[in-house]
Amino acid sequence: MNFLRGVMGGQSAGPQHTETETIQKLCDRVASSTLLDDRRNAVRALKSLSKKYRLEVGIQAMEHLIHVLQTDRSDSEIIAYALDTLYNIISNDEEEELEENSTRQSEDLGSQFTEIFIKQPENVTLLLSLLEEFDFHVRWPGVRLLTSLLKQLGPPVQQIILVSPMGVSRLMDLLADSREIIRNDGVLLLQALTRSNGAIQKIVAFENAFERLLDIITEEGNSDGGIVVEDCLILLQNLLKNNNSNQNFFKEGSYIQRMKPWFEVGEENSGWSAQKVTNLHLMLQLVRVLVSPTNPPGATSSCQKAMFQCGLLQQLCTILMATGIPADILTETINTVSEVIRGCQVNQDYFASVNAPSNPPRPAIVVLLMSMVNERQPFVLRCAVLYCFQCFLYKNEKGQGEIVATLLPSTIDATGNSVSAGQLLCGGLFSTDSLSNWCAAVALAHALQGNATQKEQLLRVQLATSIGNPPVSLLQQCTNILSQGDKIDRRGSKIQTRVGLLMLLCTWLSNCPIAVTHFLHNSANVPFLTGQIAENLGEEEQLVQGLCALLLGISIYFNDNSLENYTKEKLKQLIEKRIGKENFIEKLGFISKHELYSRASQKPQPNFPSPEYMIFDHEFTKLVKELEGVITKAIYKSSEEDKKEEEVKKTLEQHDNIVTHYKNMIREQDLQLEELKQQVSTLKCQNEQLQTAVTQQASQIQQHKDQYNLLKVQLGKDNHHQGSHGDGAQVNGIQPEEISRLREEIEELKSHQALLQSQLAEKDSLIETLKSSQASGMSEQASATCPPRDPEQVAELKQELTALKSQLCSQSLEITRLQTENCELLQRAETLNEIKALSEERTAIQKQLDSSNSTIAILQTEKDKLDLEVTDSKKEQDDLLVLLADQDQKILSLKSKLKDLGHPVEEEDESGDQEDDDDEIDDGDKDQDI
Repeated sequence: MNFLRGVMGGQSAGPQHTETETIQKLCDRVASSTLLDDRRNAVRALKSLSKKYRLEVGIQAMEHLIHVLQTDRSDSEIIAYALDTLYNIISNDEEEELEENSTRQSEDLGSQFTEIFIKQPENVTLLLSLLEEFDFHVRWPGVRLLTSLLKQLGPPVQQIILVSPMGVSRLMDLLADSREIIRNDGVLLLQALTRSNGAIQKIVAFENAFERLLDIITEEGNSDGGIVVEDCLILLQNLLKNNNSNQNFFKEGSYIQRMKPWFEVGEENSGWSAQKVTNLHLMLQLVRVLVSPTNPPGATSSCQKAMFQCGLLQQLCTILMATGIPADILTETINTVSEVIRGCQVNQDYFASVNAPSNPPRPAIVVLLMSMVNERQPFVLRCAVLYCFQCFLYKNEKGQGEIVATLLPSTIDATGNSVSAGQLLCGGLFSTDSLSNWCAAVALAHALQGNATQKEQLLRVQLATSIGNPPVSLLQQCTNILSQGDKIDRRGSKIQTRVGLLMLLCTWLSNCPIAVTHFLHNSANVPFLTGQIAENLGEEEQLVQGLCALLLGISIYFNDNSLENYTKEKLKQLIEKRIGKENFIEKLGFISKHELYSRASQKPQPNFPSPEYMIFDHEFTKLVKELEGVITKAIYKSSEEDKKEEEVKKTLEQHDNIVTHYKNMIREQDLQLEELKQQVSTLKCQNEQLQTAVTQQASQIQQHKDQYNLLKVQLGKDNHHQGSHGDGAQVNGIQPEEISRLREEIEELKSHQALLQSQLAEKDSLIETLKSSQASGMSEQASATCPPRDPEQVAELKQELTALKSQLCSQSLEITRLQTENCELLQRAETLNEIKALSEERTAIQKQLDSSNSTIAILQTEKDKLDLEVTDSKKEQDDLLVLLADQDQKILSLKSKLKDLGHPVEEEDESGDQEDDDDEIDDGDKDQDI
């Protein structure tokens, strides 16, 4: 505590000596008193002194107060006094307004006392355990003290809470407290806890924080609520901003749908309270957090789709077109809608269909553009509209085409009753307000961004400058205004108009050789650019020189050499002659070195503090970064290198064309194969249905056949037993005349059956079998109608017979047609399958051949190694045999010398040797026998 004593000694007006002694005595009573009442009274006295004598109480009493929290937890009153005293020591919130030096000193005291308190992490853990007490006098001061600790030294306190078991969960319980003051202060505590700590943010989110916070906002009245709604929204921002995991959890939990009621506004929007404006502003910012361009593209896209599906985008567009909305809320709503539709085709299409509630209705885009080119509108609102228009056109070729189409001659309204988006942009482009010029130029550039088709279409636009003069192209009019420079009296920045036009021309000409040719066709453009670049102007004009250099470089890099006077080589010679290559590259570098260039390159939103800072567009900075290097290389390339590069480009284009051709062929074949598969599956289904119908008919015919046989047997029995009856007798209730008539009909049906069988014999074998079986069944069915017991049944059977005959004929024709089509389709499918199988087999054989070649090479290398080893081994073996032979010769010669010298040679040795040799031979023979 030496540094604290130093602070105390440096105070200009310290406490009197008696107060210091009093604080010391109270601390002694807290430490030594055995009675709880004495300790409680001492802590109460310290609390009353802690605000005025903060430093002394903190130095002398902090340790004793922490000890009280540890040992006297059973008495809530003394715990409450101790917590309040520690809060007064650590917190800076209740400091009286003092001089600047005193305020800084009190802030230092707060952080220093916090550092002492958290030096022992157990103190924070102890405080977390006290928050579990339900007693208001313990829980509420504990919440305030922990909040103050987090405000003073957030990261270390966050780390202690993070590693504490169930630390975050205990704090989440505060949101469920029935006492509003604790719940509201709990929200403030969680604000400080979740600030800039992703791990804690995830834990809090998965502890059901979103559900609880949204419930509180709903209970408090959404945007009409008070300060509690504001605190909850700030906490939600802490949890979601720059936290992709929590954003995904928020979307997957269907919490985006619960945001829609926030933006329900009535027809009467006057007299909004300041709190409502603040709440709605935070709600809009929360929507922007979920769809920010800095988020991962997939996460942003899924949130954008969810906002459209639940109706949130529609609700925001309603606010956009409503009357009486405060200006700052309207501006933020435009920015929010911008990011909800940015890069999302479905949302962009919906936004294009939104109309303002006017008479006649006008598209929302037109109404917004009218505000953008109106110099009387607030600057921030005009910036927001520009951002909205940019987001509408971002990756939206359909929208770009619709905007450019409003400028083409065939689509312009001749009656002049309605104003189109293109007319508004042209009006802003050529007005006398430099800010309108810049905004219109940038907006039109975004309609051309990455879209070569619209760049070519815009070349068709013709403008009538004045009565009696021929119309000029839009491209020519832009260069005319650019060349006039400061001759026209404009309101606003001197260079803003020229910078905007140059950015538009650079975007227009890049990746569009036809536009470059149109630009160079005007003989005054190149001398103007070279003159601007070559001059030595002040710092303000350096940016214009850099943009002119960029435009001239684009005219060289994307030049197709169609104009003889302005080919790539001639333009480079002109630069070297009038400007100098090094000087040209230096001027080109002025763009990226400008102080406002890096600021514009950071975020897509055009956010400028004042109009004079509105110089660069975000998408244009990307274009500069892309082209600066390639233009520099193009300037230094020789003509031979250019020719080689052109040849390489042509070769690559040819290769790309071939690849594209084959890709298209494969795609077409895939489509044809898919169609054939669908047709085959359809025919299979139809075939199965026909087979089922045939089976049903066969079963019906069999039933009729069985009935006929049964009746025939019964008829035979009746004839046998009743043969003595007269001609007028009945057989089973049927007159003999009717029986004869039925027999005649049976004969006719049999003859008809024979005719049908002869016709069906001409069909396919399979179909012929089916038809013949049906024909035989039909005859039997006809026979079965003969002996029924009642005439009605006979009539019914005859009708069924007629229907079956007609069905048989129609089915025969249909089956024949389907069989033919099926054969053709199967042949085509087999041909395609064979081609595909052969291609796959060729690929597989090629892979096997490659692997076999590599294996052969490896085996050949190993074989060569083994051959060398075998050769070496043979050499070594031969050498050993030679050595053995020499030794044998030497031994024999030595034995002969010994004999010559008369040295006796023992015969036993020889015999023994001989016996040994014989034993070895015998053993060898035995081994052979075995």
